[in-house]
Amino acid sequence: MKLIRPCLVITAFLLLVCCLAYPAAVTAVAQVGFPRQANGSLITQGGRVRGSSLLGQTFADNAAHPEYFWGRPSAASVDGATGVVYSSGSNYGPLNPALHAEVRARVEALRATGVTSPIPVDLVTTSASGLDPHISPAAAAIQVPRVARARSMSEAVVRALVAAHTEGSTLAVLGEPRVNVLELNLALDAR
Repeated sequence: MKLIRPCLVITAFLLLVCCLAYPAAVTAVAQVGFPRQANGSLITQGGRVRGSSLLGQTFADNAAHPEYFWGRPSAASVDGATGVVYSSGSNYGPLNPALHAEVRARVEALRATGVTSPIPVDLVTTSASGLDPHISPAAAAIQVPRVARARSMSEAVVRALVAAHTEGSTLAVLGEPRVNVLELNLALDAR
């Protein structure tokens, strides 16, 4: 009996600290110090939210949209009942025949659009999260002729847009140069 009261007091205290005070403090610091990131790094255009710079977005059928740069394939799946997207990798090992078939199909689809050069791996394989918003500069470069042709633009103009949207390594040492596909496509639409 003597232990019940201290246990209840400690439980109530920890609930207040861990479930109210700490989350409120973290949220306040994030909103003051990093408001864009804390709110999802949303990209707006014309007063409308077009997406997040942190999440890759795909079209239902890339072939139906040759005027856009295509991002990395996604292994994310959508729950049919709720519409919620679940982030996931394919979990296929390098020797899995299903992985080979998927990659072969993606290579053939890119070849059908006129790509004759070597195809960067990020255009034919999914990432671990399935939601990467970036592609490599090489993956963007092989798409320039298709996008320029579909938009009746010169390849030089499209290449300049790719260069303008190529981000360098983080802190000059972390990661590789990359191109945010959504931001590049929105810049193309704005022209």
